[in-house]
Amino acid sequence: MSYERMTADQIGDRIEINDLLVRYAAAIDAKDYNLLDTCFTPDAKVDYTSSAGIAGTYPEARAWLEKALAMFSMTLHYVTNSTVTLDGDSARATTYVFNPMRMKNADGSASYFTVGAYYHDRLVRTQDGWRIAERREELAFMEGSLPAGLEEPS
Repeated sequence: MSYERMTADQIGDRIEINDLLVRYAAAIDAKDYNLLDTCFTPDAKVDYTSSAGIAGTYPEARAWLEKALAMFSMTLHYVTNSTVTLDGDSARATTYVFNPMRMKNADGSASYFTVGAYYHDRLVRTQDGWRIAERREELAFMEGSLPAGLEEPS
């Protein structure tokens, strides 16, 4: 990790990348899949397998996310501590993720489930701004469990 002074353009890139990562979290938590589309390149590769998700193209991951997130009445994705390495029109980022979620049980009570992870991203500058071209989630921990009878979508 380099601690050299950044140029004004590099500072701008870092702000735009941070905005992209926050936009991803906002899109997921709002279940706004049109907004989520603005976070990835159309041909992005996504790997959520470390937390029982899927690996595939962005369209495949988007379809899976729509099913998987439907079981949660609330999610809060906190994305923090991003380390970004810029290289012209591409970048690498590692970002910490803390994600508490709530599910409603059949009896009306709530169950809570929390994931802690890292997002390892390859980002590219496009004509529409920075986008995620590759994302690999690395699970750090899971706490809690899905309610009895509730299955993760495949």
